[in-house]
Amino acid sequence: MLRSLRVLCGLLLLASRAVAQQAGDTLSADCPQPRLMEMCVELDARRAVDPGAGPLTFRWNMGDGTQLTGPVVQHCYQLRKSYTIQLDVVEEATGEVRTAEKLIPVDFTKEIVLNFRAVDTVRVGQAVTFDALDSQLPLCKNVVVLWDFRDGYVTNGPQVQHAFRRPGQYAVRMSLRGNGPDACPSSHCVSRTVVVIP
Repeated sequence: MLRSLRVLCGLLLLASRAVAQQAGDTLSADCPQPRLMEMCVELDARRAVDPGAGPLTFRWNMGDGTQLTGPVVQHCYQLRKSYTIQLDVVEEATGEVRTAEKLIPVDFTKEIVLNFRAVDTVRVGQAVTFDALDSQLPLCKNVVVLWDFRDGYVTNGPQVQHAFRRPGQYAVRMSLRGNGPDACPSSHCVSRTVVVIP
């Protein structure tokens, strides 16, 4: 066993700043633009030592089929899931492999995710699909996706269609609302501008 194995695990999550709203309010809160969430980890085993074993090689099984080697590694995942990272340590002098020297759980399913897809420019009367992608409020039950197109029309659903009747710029808002338990946020929103041309 390593005398001192300290693996520093940093989750690099780039997500929208969550903005809470009061029930029924789609106007007063400033809803930021969605940003892509990067589901990445950075792992550092440089402080791991075993004086009796000599130099060590670190092999990381990232839990999604990816394998990396080195004392410091970075990896980004494609799917929002839970993963278990396994660190195997190889003694370079003997070739002995210490399997599962460290197991590190990484869970991307517990983060608030606010994002939606829509075209940037559309013509008057042209139907546009708005998709809430994988937006989630993981601490909530019965989450509803609400859309405010900022032209007098509102609707709900994870994927909806809408046609604007007049040209202009519309800061379309998507809100997630859910019910308890107590840790459930009342609502969060993001906005994206859609330009409607004649």
